[in-house]
Amino acid sequence: MTRKTSQDHVSRRKFLIASGAVGAVGLAGCTENTGGDNGGGDNSGGDDSGSGNGGEDLSGDVIIKGSSTVYPVSQAMAEEFQKQHSNVNVTVDSTGSGGGFKNHFCPGNADINGASRPIKDSEVEQCSSNDVEPVEFQIAGDALTVAVNKNADWVDCMSFDQLKQIWEPNGAQKWSDVNPEWPDKEFELYGPASSSGTFDWFTENVIGESGAMREDYEPTEDDNTIIQGIQGSETAMGFFGYAYYEENKDAVKALKIKKDDSGTCTAPSLDNAKSGDYPMARPLFIYGAKSSIQEKPQVEAFLEFYLNKAETDLVKKVGYVPSSAEQRDKNLQKLEQAASGN
Repeated sequence: MTRKTSQDHVSRRKFLIASGAVGAVGLAGCTENTGGDNGGGDNSGGDDSGSGNGGEDLSGDVIIKGSSTVYPVSQAMAEEFQKQHSNVNVTVDSTGSGGGFKNHFCPGNADINGASRPIKDSEVEQCSSNDVEPVEFQIAGDALTVAVNKNADWVDCMSFDQLKQIWEPNGAQKWSDVNPEWPDKEFELYGPASSSGTFDWFTENVIGESGAMREDYEPTEDDNTIIQGIQGSETAMGFFGYAYYEENKDAVKALKIKKDDSGTCTAPSLDNAKSGDYPMARPLFIYGAKSSIQEKPQVEAFLEFYLNKAETDLVKKVGYVPSSAEQRDKNLQKLEQAASGN
């Protein structure tokens, strides 16, 4: 495919700078643009970036795969962007961070991949072998949440060591194995599959060994399945991104977490994640394919929209910590450099 000239890039940048945006939107399903819906959203503030004339100057597809944690953010961004660019079709699929990199993004079949942890060296190598160059953008913060059944009144807080005892390979079978004051009942465990970035973060930071997880739990890429499993059993436990807890806080109970036995029990919340007080706070990312940024005007325009809105209440309404103004500016600089071929 022919690479854009610098003159092409400057012309397109003028269009992008002139474009405007609207705010936050509800979340539902894989997002595809059906056109014709230019209804306004609630204004979430920040720099506008979407055309007020329906975005007729842009058309084509934007394909997003990856993290189930990042999925609600990308979905909200896609819905808002398409209100302003009715000829652009943005599809968002939840495949897991690793599943997205391995099966879609690195083979060159997706423009953007969401990730709840940084890209791995092995994934960079796979991308490189297919002439795909990932460009990293940190777009939000998360308070990874461990939840139990609402009737589990014997537990409100756990340490990393207690979580490790439960989730490590050949881990504890009963609640009483971890604390004799807890019920003599077997765990029913639900969690992300090994293709998930949440799985990677948890095994590396809580269990202490990448990929080390007990086998007798119910793995899934659908965080709503984890919520349903916890609801259905008094002895159940699971973990997922904070946005899914925020949506279901009347259905499950979030545990407070302490780093070690002498630490302070801290509840998952956006404020605690932003301050760093919550020990399971983590950054969230999207990765753009440099070739897509350079060769597809709709991809660059969508990414610029996304990076601007990631610093606004749109992200907070989804259930994550918005990026800072400083991070936004770094992201936009990266995007411009990628688009210009630097």
